[in-house]
Amino acid sequence: MSEYRWRGYGLNETWGVIKQKYSIFLVLLTLFVVCSSINPNFLSVNNLSNISRQLSVTTILAFGETILIISGMIDLSAGSVLALSGVFAVSAFKATGSLALAFLVGVATGVVCCLINALMITNFRVPPFIATLAMQTMARGAALLYTRGQNILQLGRFVTFGQGSIGGVPTPILFLAAIFAVTGYTLRHTRFGRSLYAIGGNEEAAVAAGINVNRVKYKAFLFNGILVGIAGVLFMSRVNAGLPNGAINFEFQALTAAIIGGTSFAGGIGTAAGTLAGAFIVGFLDNIMNLTGVDSYVQQIVRGAIIALAVIYDIWAKVRRRTRSSLGNIETKEK
Repeated sequence: MSEYRWRGYGLNETWGVIKQKYSIFLVLLTLFVVCSSINPNFLSVNNLSNISRQLSVTTILAFGETILIISGMIDLSAGSVLALSGVFAVSAFKATGSLALAFLVGVATGVVCCLINALMITNFRVPPFIATLAMQTMARGAALLYTRGQNILQLGRFVTFGQGSIGGVPTPILFLAAIFAVTGYTLRHTRFGRSLYAIGGNEEAAVAAGINVNRVKYKAFLFNGILVGIAGVLFMSRVNAGLPNGAINFEFQALTAAIIGGTSFAGGIGTAAGTLAGAFIVGFLDNIMNLTGVDSYVQQIVRGAIIALAVIYDIWAKVRRRTRSSLGNIETKEK
């Protein structure tokens, strides 16, 4: 707090800055305390480990969505591409017995699908919503066609990715931690990350500043494709089957985590840490509802309400920022 006061903020302004930057973490902490008091099983090591395992796949997807939304885009195909990447990875492993090759096949599939998304968006000017919706259908159809609608079973050592552990830490959590670190560093400390914020904030201004917008969009989808491919390998490994119909609606769970975590649908705003916090908020809510026996249909209503509230808050915050900016400009002109 002294840092903010040194910069010239008063107490009210200081609290405003802290609330704006860290409110999502205060919500997460409050929810953690509330859940702990509602059910003592919530704090058990096994329960918290299970929450982290279950969140790992959708949170990895959420980091990809965060990258895209910051730049003013979106990916509605993530769940379907995840399924296609996963079944191709499983098939590669069963054909060769190589975990490394299977992993590379899964990642390559995610990259190819996402680069096709980028091609439609940048070269053919298809809106991201439409382009990725088309890919959602195509990828799911391809997964079903390839497997003839049948699940691929008896995966053997392939489960190492999703069910193994290193030093007592589950492998999916290690993947999640590594991807969180890479995403956070990319957004905060690289030219690519700064370009994403610039394009999402004002694409025309980004072009005027000399940013190659199409190249950045391709890189954003490349980054997203790598994450989707990794998520596909982890998901199929965790469930111990190649499921062409798996991961349905995972993209919406990822979007929920990103939006709750403060990523603005308007573009130009978002952080990896916020997305991680948003994912755990959703995970804690789901877990405590399960522990307390809340009806599954009621849980769906709660999830939908959370999405609506997050978007409403995002719109309200956007209007508030514009109003403050306009008032600030007026005051400057008057002076």
